[in-house]
Amino acid sequence: MEKKDPFVLRHLADVQPDLWWLDSDPLEPASHSALIGDIGADLCVVGAGYTGLWTALLAKERHPERVVVVVEQFETGAGASGRNGGFCSYSLTHGFANGMHRFAKEMDVIERLGRENLNEIEATIARYGIECDFERTGELRVAVASWQLRDMHEEAKLRNAMGDHVQVLSREEVRARVHSPLYEGGIFDHDGTALVDPARLVWGLERACLSLGVRIFEQSKVERLEDVAGGVRVHTSYGSVTAARVALATNVFTSLIRSARKYVVPVYDYQLVTEPLTPEQLESIGWDGREGVADAGNQFHYYRLTKDQSILWGGYDAIYNFRGKVRREYEFNAETYATLAGHFLKTFPQLAGVKFTHAWGGAIDTCTRFSPFWGTAHRGKVAYVLGYTGLGVGSTRFGAATMLDLLDGVQTEGTALTMVRKKPMPFPPEPLRWIFIRISQWALKRADEHEGRRNLWLRAMDLLGVGFDS
Repeated sequence: MEKKDPFVLRHLADVQPDLWWLDSDPLEPASHSALIGDIGADLCVVGAGYTGLWTALLAKERHPERVVVVVEQFETGAGASGRNGGFCSYSLTHGFANGMHRFAKEMDVIERLGRENLNEIEATIARYGIECDFERTGELRVAVASWQLRDMHEEAKLRNAMGDHVQVLSREEVRARVHSPLYEGGIFDHDGTALVDPARLVWGLERACLSLGVRIFEQSKVERLEDVAGGVRVHTSYGSVTAARVALATNVFTSLIRSARKYVVPVYDYQLVTEPLTPEQLESIGWDGREGVADAGNQFHYYRLTKDQSILWGGYDAIYNFRGKVRREYEFNAETYATLAGHFLKTFPQLAGVKFTHAWGGAIDTCTRFSPFWGTAHRGKVAYVLGYTGLGVGSTRFGAATMLDLLDGVQTEGTALTMVRKKPMPFPPEPLRWIFIRISQWALKRADEHEGRRNLWLRAMDLLGVGFDS
């Protein structure tokens, strides 16, 4: 670990390695028992994060008579769903530029489906009275170097032609919204992103599922799937579910479908939260619109105001551990927290002295095209969706809906999309996988430091449709 600035480190003196969203929240529901014995169901959902809960909820809304069971190896929302930054975006492709690069011919449909999906999320939150601090404040993507302004006008033109409502902002206009000396301009999407409390959203979806009769079992790790007459038997440590259809919503955890494992790697992302800002500190940064903010670098930060006027600050580092290990001890990373704190103080020097109170990390399921992909197995009785790459708060609903369509044999605009029908390029096996990711990260960092110029490695990856994002 390189030596860090003591001035920066003082801001981390009181930080707790805890998940801020879970800190003494009275809305956290009671736990569920483990599955003991053998039961039956029409649909068994494996995983109780956003994807799994949306799958269960949509399945019951479509067919109330359907018997739906959810099995979770830890507790509801224990993975990425309960520990993200709470950016609920309309994008189904990890941003417009990534989608255009990979699915240009279908982007008008993908954009429309993404906006419809976000509208449906808002409607569901209202319908079930989910208390998750939903704020449709929009998102501001800021340029912190002049080269990052490239293509913003063309992007805005294309997006607006497809039904978005985005605006390119000058240096003066973006700094008038949020006061940072680093900003050179930006692009503002006024309604394409909502901010939520991610833990409360997952708990609200859990309560909605329960209200419709979904059964949820926690501490019930699925060990294997077995083909049986008329369905699939889902074996857990102490029992099993025999279901006509199975939906896998396992995110970064090892897929029960061996052939899907080569498409996904887990990378760790980290976040800090400050103490609540004083009125004077708030005035010094502006931010009256409470927009979600992200910078436009390859290795980017994302940040937002919380309900109690703290700042959540995350991103930049994306850490892959050899062989894709997912461990609880990886959720705290002192070096990354020091790096993030230093970047925070460069962005908001007027907040020098503010204390960070919480720090944590979590694993993101990343694929080579940065956006979700789908698949089926066991002769169509099992379906899965993976690869959200850190932008899944909103897209998990679309992922779940499309997974249900695949299981039910329903043809829709979604199931016809190339992004649904085709998978990304797989990662190479270890140790080539680790080498590939490390070279890609080095190349992206170098591009950020050299006015965005992509070297031979990144250009080759672009031609192959492969990449790696922060």
